[in-house]
Amino acid sequence: MKKIITLGGSTSKNSINKQLADYTGTLMDNVELIKIDLNDFGMPMYSIDLENENGFSDATKKLNAVFKTADGFVVSLAEHNGAYASAFKNVYDWLSRMEAKVWRDKPMLLLSSSPGGRGGQTVLEIALEKFPRMGANIIGSMSLASFYDNFKEGELVNEDLKVALEEKVKLFEKEI
Repeated sequence: MKKIITLGGSTSKNSINKQLADYTGTLMDNVELIKIDLNDFGMPMYSIDLENENGFSDATKKLNAVFKTADGFVVSLAEHNGAYASAFKNVYDWLSRMEAKVWRDKPMLLLSSSPGGRGGQTVLEIALEKFPRMGANIIGSMSLASFYDNFKEGELVNEDLKVALEEKVKLFEKEI
């Protein structure tokens, strides 16, 4: 059975991006979902000095080991001030020091969402450009605007958006 990591790029306890990533994972058949919560991997703010003095934290090593087991990734990014949330960026920085190809050339479904009308499009555009350099094989991407209007009680309620996401999931499943 294929192992798929779902990850929301935020440490919010009620992260809409974690909800979206986890929901997307449930649309797949015959996969084992590994739901990553960044809160479970507390890491100090990345610094080359910390790395040189202390090496890698146990949390960094543990998350890197989990990433090694993945056959694919569903990542949904929160947008803070037009870029990655600081907690996600910090984890990403630490992981990239252990393994330059953080995403291991595995298939990725890349998502973003926000309560607003752009749905995190700016951070999605940044990731679409940067992630392939770090080993992401991006199969599809989607921005979900107006999260609270379109996602209720744990699922997408906008039929057009649901169909669009399901189509991307089908393409992703063919690649894992």
